[in-house]
Amino acid sequence: MKDAAADLAQDRSRLGRSSTAERVADILRDRIIEGLFKPGQRLSEESICEALGVSRNTLREAFRLLSHERLLDHRLNRGVFVRVLSAEDVADLYQVRRVIEGMAVRRKPTEQALRVIREAVADAERAAGDDDWQAVGTANIRFHQALVTLNDSPRLNEAMRQLLAELRLVFHVMENPRAFHEPFVARNRELLALIEAGEPDRAAAALDAYLDHAEQLLMHAYEPNR
Repeated sequence: MKDAAADLAQDRSRLGRSSTAERVADILRDRIIEGLFKPGQRLSEESICEALGVSRNTLREAFRLLSHERLLDHRLNRGVFVRVLSAEDVADLYQVRRVIEGMAVRRKPTEQALRVIREAVADAERAAGDDDWQAVGTANIRFHQALVTLNDSPRLNEAMRQLLAELRLVFHVMENPRAFHEPFVARNRELLALIEAGEPDRAAAALDAYLDHAEQLLMHAYEPNR
């Protein structure tokens, strides 16, 4: 398997001349959302510093920021690890999602927001056709991030971005990614159709059922380990 830290080298250009902990944290968060880093994985300071061309102090500050976002765990004398979420975390994440996304689908969408949502739906459908279920998961996350932009709130956008990074870590509990992601490819298309048709009440009801189903699947996967 490709070394995850070495793969970060392509992101070095995003740092610009003034490398900051916030930019490093952004890159690592994005990589978590893409599924590159797995729950329980130890992050090598040396490999990541070399890949991104940043100092250890900068990286440690980025680690601290992501720990506050509940994405990383610092274990005394052992290092920094990608966090392993619990069933209780899952329940809380979905409670927050019902509030943030539920408000979003009740708002009138802009054409720009619709374009991003449509692109995410199409990307998931293409990835499913290619049997690439990790890419389907990434497209699904982009779909829900795009839904939240309908709230027209930068703070909610940022909160959702952090929440979805946590959610990506939850996805890894599913032993069969296809069985988990496949039903939601079509449901994303159906939810998009309701938003385009200007039916906010039906869209909100469909979203509630969608989130209930996803949460039940994840909680069932956690059961053996509780």
